[in-house]
Amino acid sequence: MTTTIQPGKLGLGTVTENWSGDARFYEYSSAADPIGSGLTTPVPAKEFGPQLYNTGSTRMVPLDLSSGLKTPYPATSPSLLANFVRINKGDSIETAPNATSELYYVISGAGQTRVNGKTIPWKTGDFLTLPAQSQSKHTALEDAALYYIVDSPLLNYLGARAAEARFEPTLFTAEQCRANLQEVANAPDAKDKNRISILLNNQKFDQTLTITHVLWAMYGIVPAGSNQAPHSHKSVALDFVAYAAPGTYTLIGDKVDPKTSQIIDPVRVEWETGKAFVTPPGLWHSHHNESGEAAFIIPIQDAGLQTYLRTLDIQFTFYESNP
Repeated sequence: MTTTIQPGKLGLGTVTENWSGDARFYEYSSAADPIGSGLTTPVPAKEFGPQLYNTGSTRMVPLDLSSGLKTPYPATSPSLLANFVRINKGDSIETAPNATSELYYVISGAGQTRVNGKTIPWKTGDFLTLPAQSQSKHTALEDAALYYIVDSPLLNYLGARAAEARFEPTLFTAEQCRANLQEVANAPDAKDKNRISILLNNQKFDQTLTITHVLWAMYGIVPAGSNQAPHSHKSVALDFVAYAAPGTYTLIGDKVDPKTSQIIDPVRVEWETGKAFVTPPGLWHSHHNESGEAAFIIPIQDAGLQTYLRTLDIQFTFYESNP
């Protein structure tokens, strides 16, 4: 663009602005896969233990992988940020994120959330979702710990503000979750399923069947002595171990043996009650319980968004649940 300044007004001469200074061009085959070439960094398989939150002062602990993801803002995956929250009895923590969705799982304790003029009680095992524009104060009636997920990294990447509340605050009680999961686990065909789990859904999202329009949440059981076959999907899973005895673990890898349907050269992630871990996108993963007790897992993903975009691409393999 060239601008000519009129004589006698702002001065004499011509000012030239270079509008193409940021333009770049690449040959297709050399630039079509920036993930494979390493320009786009991979999502790491990271573990976060309960020692991060089970003692000490009231605080929020971001599970921040921004250095590996190369984001200038906290993030656990490219679109989600997970946090551990500890609130000691009588203390409060306030939240007002730039997010379309907030999800809280109550690891332990009890309390209440005051949000936009309403009070919502919660206790161990409850799930609570809050929409955009929520200004909240969370108060513990007894020492409490929460697993807290927001999609603020997605908004930060887009340079956007979450301006519209797409759903009302919604409580999924521990009693409801346990009863529905038990019904699924007691079904005659449970042992033949890839996962013995329930999906939490807000009725407003009847197309994606997810807990919010962006977030997806599952509550699952791995019975004692069982194996759950490998599956994969394009969304990152932010997994939380609600309960597990030693000898329960996840195997993660990028290839499956077509003859045995088992993962080749997997990484093993040991389960521990109160632990969180990241399962990267596109990798095969299977759950195994060699302990004498049932284990419970809560994966949270951006699969509401992925399902809406038709990009989730979930795939399953099958083998006997009880070898």
